[in-house]
Amino acid sequence: MTSSIACNPVAESKKALRRRLLEARLEAASKPASNAALGRRMLDALKRYGVNSVGFYWPLAGEFDARAAIAIWLAGDAARVASLPVVKDRGVPLEFHAWTPETPMKTGHHKIAEPTSGRVIVPQLLFVPCVGFDAHGYRLGYGGGYYDRTLAAWPGPKKPVTVGIAYEACRTEALQREAHDIALDLIVTEASAYPG
Repeated sequence: MTSSIACNPVAESKKALRRRLLEARLEAASKPASNAALGRRMLDALKRYGVNSVGFYWPLAGEFDARAAIAIWLAGDAARVASLPVVKDRGVPLEFHAWTPETPMKTGHHKIAEPTSGRVIVPQLLFVPCVGFDAHGYRLGYGGGYYDRTLAAWPGPKKPVTVGIAYEACRTEALQREAHDIALDLIVTEASAYPG
């Protein structure tokens, strides 16, 4: 055990929880029925909030792949726009660039695909990937702080609606919160929706 972890039991417990939840998420993501249900819940959330611009994420291992649901939503109205995050530099807020299923992609920071459109969008609704979550609307991410930083410095006059995407297997009773943590407005899983 390193000295920094030995001096910080909260960080160690968060690290252990993250590891356990990542394993649970990977297992849950392998079930086609769960993924189909989660896609329907995403579309329900989009209908509920009635927005025209959405930010979402490029899926990493174990994360729900939202691209098919977003493509269905885009096809429903030509005025709708979707976007993906672009990491301009470590430690700065994310930018969201326009995306369609035909948009060419490039490899960005952390080896995550980013759109090459260059068109910056300020989404009205933001889908946020969750490693874990609790019923109070708090999420556990990878620990990089990108979404917390981005929401704290949001460029528009109005913050976006935030919707966490998670699997039911990743729900915990209550996450340890830090001062910078921001509760999500809604979290959807394959089984339910949790108001934040």
